Amino acid sequence: MKKSLCALLVMLVVFACCSCSLLDGGETTGTETGTSPSATNTVPATTAPAQTETTTAASTAPPVTTTKAATTQPTTTTTTAATQPASTTSANYSTYTGYAPLPERTLKVTDPDNTRGLSVNKNGYDFGLAPNAQRPQVSVNHQKYFDSKGFNALSIDIKHNGKILYLTFDCGYENGYTEKILDTLKAKKVPSAFFCTLSFIKDQPAIAARMIKEGHILGNHSATHGSFPDMSRTEMALEIQQCDNYLRRYFGYSEPYFRFPAGEYSDCALDLVSGIGYQSVFWSVAYADWDPANQKGRQFAFDTVTSRLHPGAVILLHAVSKDNAAALGDIIDWARQEGYEFRSLRSY
Repeated sequence: MKKSLCALLVMLVVFACCSCSLLDGGETTGTETGTSPSATNTVPATTAPAQTETTTAASTAPPVTTTKAATTQPTTTTTTAATQPASTTSANYSTYTGYAPLPERTLKVTDPDNTRGLSVNKNGYDFGLAPNAQRPQVSVNHQKYFDSKGFNALSIDIKHNGKILYLTFDCGYENGYTEKILDTLKAKKVPSAFFCTLSFIKDQPAIAARMIKEGHILGNHSATHGSFPDMSRTEMALEIQQCDNYLRRYFGYSEPYFRFPAGEYSDCALDLVSGIGYQSVFWSVAYADWDPANQKGRQFAFDTVTSRLHPGAVILLHAVSKDNAAALGDIIDWARQEGYEFRSLRSY
């Protein structure tokens, strides 16, 4: 009996030991599986969210910046290109206009000694008087003569139909009215041509730059305002070249329009100007407006100019005149009411 009890007791002890061993094995397995929470804490919790935020920033911010640049930059470039003369391609250069400087040039003079014997007789020019909107016959005759000789010169537009006007100013020096004139032209949206001497351009670079940048022609009125028929052909070319090269270097600008100082010309001078690639611009409407000490009032300027307008007229006014500056807006309004259209010399 005792042996049976002892055997039973031994079996119970063995069974208990086996059970403990099985229980210990289950906890060990659970501990190995439990290593994944530690890995989860280092990868998902700290790395994945950071990657998600970085990816979001990278995929959102740069595209927005790129899109803005793509949509705004071309507009800016187009606007800049539209406001510059065709001869310039970029801005922010060290010129008064911000346009790229143009290369200076030497004008080639053909027949410098006038071996062809072209007339050097000095011719003057008139005001262009004709009532009732009629074309002055003297201006028409001048134009026909220029055309017959092949001179690139304009006195009056007789080749286009319609009530066309070309507004021009002479600028030998500044008298305080040119910017007011520019203000009026800008407000009325009227193109003009300003024929400036080299001294005016040097003394008034801001005004000269404004003329150019607001779309007007800055024409060549020579370096010294001397009488061209009294000069040699080489001297005439040098007068024009000095003015042109200054505009090229300091304004990035050049246009082929020239006005003879005091309107004095000769066949030899006309041939020289045409030969170096310029158009000589005269006028068919003008009056004695150039003396600041002999101004007669806004109404006189208005009445005089409007009474002389005619189809194809090239109008010459002097920017030193306070009367012209005061009357200009009314002259423009009156002309438009009468059916006239202001055009740029570029359209001739």
